Amino acid sequence: MYGIPLARFNPGVHMSVTDDELTALAARLGERLKARGELVSTAESCTGGGIAEAITRIPGSSAWFEAGYVTYSNQQKTTQLEVPAELFPVVGAVSREVVEAMVRGARQRSGARFAVAVSGVAGPDGGSLEKPVGTVWLAWADGAEVQAVRRQFPGDRQAVRRQTVAEALDGLIRLAAGEKAVQG
Repeated sequence: MYGIPLARFNPGVHMSVTDDELTALAARLGERLKARGELVSTAESCTGGGIAEAITRIPGSSAWFEAGYVTYSNQQKTTQLEVPAELFPVVGAVSREVVEAMVRGARQRSGARFAVAVSGVAGPDGGSLEKPVGTVWLAWADGAEVQAVRRQFPGDRQAVRRQTVAEALDGLIRLAAGEKAVQG
C-alpha cells in the first residue's frame, strides 16, 4: 500500500513531493517504530509542523509518535527546546549547531528514543549568499547519537518544505531500521 522507494528522495534533485508520498513515508516509519516498540518526536522550524502532520495522518500513530515541537522563533527554540540563546548571533538559526541542539532538546523533553529537527530558509525571502533560499539543516537523534546534514533544495517555498519533510522522514526510517540517517 505504501510502496514508495526511499531512493526516490535524492537530496538536491528537484521534485514535486505529493501528500500521498509523504503519507507513505510516514506509514513506513510507523511500521518500523511499532515493530521496535519505540517512539519518535519532531522539532520543526521551516516546515511549521509538516513532519508531525504527515505522521499523524497515519491511523494509530499515537502508539509511536510522542510529541511535535514547532519552534519558529529563536525565542521558542530556546524556551521549548533549550537551544542556547548565545548560538543565534554566532551561527544563526539555520545551522548545524542549532538543529543539533533542537533534536537533543526534543528527544530529552519527550523521552522518545528517536527525534528529528529541521531549520531552513524556505523562501521566497530570507536567503543570503551564505544561506540561500532552499538551505536546510536537518538533524536526527537515536538516543544520544546525533547526525546532521545541510541540504540545498530547489524550488519554491512549498517544494523546499515538502522535500524537507520527505528527507526528515526518510532519515527516521533509516534510523528505525538500524542504519545511519544520512547516506554517504
